[in-house]
Amino acid sequence: MSALTDLYEEIAPCQQCTLSKTRTMVVPGEGAENADIVFIGEAPGWHEDKQGRPFVGPAGKFLDDLLGLIGLKRSDVYIANIIKCRPPDNRDPLPPEIGACKKWLDRQLEIIRPKMIVTLGRYSMARYFPGQVISKIHGTSKKEDGIIYFAMYHPAAALHQQKLRQVIEDDMRKIPQVLADGSAADEEDEKKEERPEQLSMF
Repeated sequence: MSALTDLYEEIAPCQQCTLSKTRTMVVPGEGAENADIVFIGEAPGWHEDKQGRPFVGPAGKFLDDLLGLIGLKRSDVYIANIIKCRPPDNRDPLPPEIGACKKWLDRQLEIIRPKMIVTLGRYSMARYFPGQVISKIHGTSKKEDGIIYFAMYHPAAALHQQKLRQVIEDDMRKIPQVLADGSAADEEDEKKEERPEQLSMF
C-alpha cells in the first residue's frame, strides 16, 4: 500500500470536528503520489460527499476541462480540499473545521512534495496568501521554501459568474510557464551551489 492510501485509512474515521456527524463519506483527495502540481479547493460538495472523491460535480467537470487546456489529466496531478468533509448545505467551512483538517492536508503535502500548489478559491488562498484578496492576486504566484504557490478562482465561480470563465481559463494557461520558470530557477541555484566561488587573486 502507498503512503497516501495508509493516510486515507487514518482520515476515514476522523471525528475531530462536527462535520463527522453530518457527512456521508470523507473526501481525502486523489491523484498522483508524485504529482508536480497539487490543486487545493475549499470543501467537498453534494456529489463529492456521495462518492468520496474531490471535484466530481459540475465544478469538477470544469476543472477537468481546465487541465485539458494545459495538456494534463486528473491522474497527472493531485486534487484535494482544505477540509475533507462536506459542510451542511454547502455552507462555507468554519475556522475550527479548517483547523481540524490542517494536519491531514499537511501530511498529504509532505508525502507528495509538489513543486507547485494551486489554490482554488479564497479559503485555500487564505492559507498560503494570508490577508490577500482573490480578485487582486488571481493568476499570480510566489515561491516559498522551494514551492511555487499560484492563486486562482475556484472553478465553481465560473458556474455562477459566466464572465469569470475566461479569466479562470487564462490563469490556468499560465501554469506551465510559471512551473517551468520556477524549475529553471531551482536548477540555476543548484549549479551555483555546485560551483564554489573562485577566490580572486587581486
